[in-house]
Amino acid sequence: MVTVFKVIYYIVLIFATLIPMKHALHMFQQNRYELRRYLLWIKENIVGGFRRALIPALIICAVAFACTQLSTEHVLYVSLIIAILLAIGLIYRETKAQYIKPLVYTGRVKRLIIVMAILYLCIQAILLYLFRRLNIWYMLAFSYFGPWALIFPGAIITAPIEHAAKQWYINDAKRILNEHNDLVTIGITGSYGKTTTKNVVNAVLGEHFNTLMTPASYNTPMGITRTIREMLKPIHKVFVCEMGADHVGDITELMEFVKPSIGVVTSIGPQHLTTFKTQENIIHEKMQVIELLPKDGLGVLNYDNEFIREYTIKNTTPIVTYGIRNHDVDYYADEIQFSESGTRFTLVYNDGRIPFETKLLGELNILNILSAIAIAHYLNVDWATIQRAIKQMKQVEHRLELKKINGYTFIDDAFNANPSGAKMALDVLAHMKGKRFIITPGMIELGEKKEELNETFGKQMLNKVDEVLLVGAHQVEPIYRGLEEVGFDMSHVHVVDTVKEAFAYVYQNATEEDVILLENDLPDAFSH
Repeated sequence: MVTVFKVIYYIVLIFATLIPMKHALHMFQQNRYELRRYLLWIKENIVGGFRRALIPALIICAVAFACTQLSTEHVLYVSLIIAILLAIGLIYRETKAQYIKPLVYTGRVKRLIIVMAILYLCIQAILLYLFRRLNIWYMLAFSYFGPWALIFPGAIITAPIEHAAKQWYINDAKRILNEHNDLVTIGITGSYGKTTTKNVVNAVLGEHFNTLMTPASYNTPMGITRTIREMLKPIHKVFVCEMGADHVGDITELMEFVKPSIGVVTSIGPQHLTTFKTQENIIHEKMQVIELLPKDGLGVLNYDNEFIREYTIKNTTPIVTYGIRNHDVDYYADEIQFSESGTRFTLVYNDGRIPFETKLLGELNILNILSAIAIAHYLNVDWATIQRAIKQMKQVEHRLELKKINGYTFIDDAFNANPSGAKMALDVLAHMKGKRFIITPGMIELGEKKEELNETFGKQMLNKVDEVLLVGAHQVEPIYRGLEEVGFDMSHVHVVDTVKEAFAYVYQNATEEDVILLENDLPDAFSH
C-alpha cells in the first residue's frame, strides 16, 4: 500500500514542479537569458513576485514539523495530500494566468529544460538517499522552490553550447554581409528613439532604394544575425540596423559585426543604469557607433541632447547634426504644430526652409524624422521624395501611435517608457482636446535613479493630465508621491492592480472626445 502511495506521490510531485519550472524559465527568458539580470529580478521581487510563495512555504514547514511526531506512513499520506493540493492549486492558477509576453519554447529553452530536469532528478535522488523520515518533505519543498535556483547551474552548463551556436550563426551572417559589396549599412543606436528612427529612415529611403531593416526590436547580435540570414537579398541596397546595448561592450561588438558606414545616435539618457552602472558608461558605449565608423562614413547626431553635444569624438568621420531647440545645427525643425491628425513643421537647412507634414506625434518623433532627412539628403534623395515619404509614413506601433480602440482615442506609447520620451508624451497629451487620461505602470531599468525619475514623472503630469491610472501598487509609489508634491488633485488618481482594471475604468468614465495615453507596458517580469 505504501509503495502505491509513493508512486502516486512522485507522479504528483512532478506536476507540482512543472509550473514553477515554467515560471523560472519564463522570467529567465524575459531577462534576456542573463544570469545577472535574472538574479537582480529575483532580489527585487522577493517581496512582490514571490509573496504568493510564502503561504505554501509556511504550510510546508508547519506540517513538516508536525509530522516529525508521526510514523513514516502517516508522513507519506499527509505529504501526498499536500502535494496534490499544491499541484491542483498551481495548475488552476496557471490556467487563469494571462501573460503579456508568454514563454517561447526556443531551442535554448528546450536545452535548458533537459539539463534542469536531469539536475532536478539527481537532487531529488540525493534527498531521497540522505534523509529518511522527512525526505518526502524535503523533496516537496525542493519541487516548489528548486526550479528558481536550478536556472543558475542549468545556464552555466549550457553556456558553451549556446556560445558555440551563437558564434556559428554570427560568422555565417558576416559571410553574407561580405558578399554584398555595394550595400550601404546604417547603424542606429540611442537610449531611446532608435526603433522609431529605424522605421522612419527605412520609410524615407525606401522611396528611393530597395531597403531592409531589422524588424521589431531585433537589436541584439542574434536578432541582427537572424535578419541578415533570413531576409537580406541581393536586391537590397540599404540595410538599416538598430543596435541595442545594455552592457559595456555591446555596441563595440555590433559595430565590429555589422560595420556600418553611417551611424546615428538618437539620444543618450539614464536608460539601463541597472546594468551600465554609470551615465558615463552609457555615453561612451553609445558614441562607439560614431567612433568606430570608417573615415569616409557619416555620423548623424542629435544636438538637442547635451550628452551627445558635449562629447568629444575621437575620429575624423564627417558629422552632421540636427535638433529642435538647438539651432546651431545642420538641420532643425521650426514652426512645429501638433494636432489629432499629426504634425506640421518647417525644416531649416542652409538658410532654406522646406515644409513637412507627418502623421507622427511629438518632438521626439520630429527629431527622429530630422535624422532620416539628414541621411536621405546625404544619399542624394531629392527633397520632393523625402517630403512625400514623410507625409505618407505610417505611425510606428506603440510609439506615440494615435489610434482608436473601441471607439475611444488612444495615444499608444506603450513601448518601454524612458524619462525623456515620457515627458514628450505628456507634452503631446497636453495639446489634446477633451479630458486627458494616462495609464502607466511607471519606468524600469533606471538603476538607483528609478525612484527619483518616476517621482519626477509624476510631477510632470500637473496641468497635462486630468485622470491618472497607476498600475501596480508597489512600483508606482514614487509617481504617486510626485503627484502629491505638486498639488495634483488626488481624487483623480487611481491605483489599480492590472491594466485590465485601468481599461475598465476608462471605458466607464471617458467619452469619445477624450484622449487616453498608454505610457509603458511592462513585460511579465516587471508587472508584479
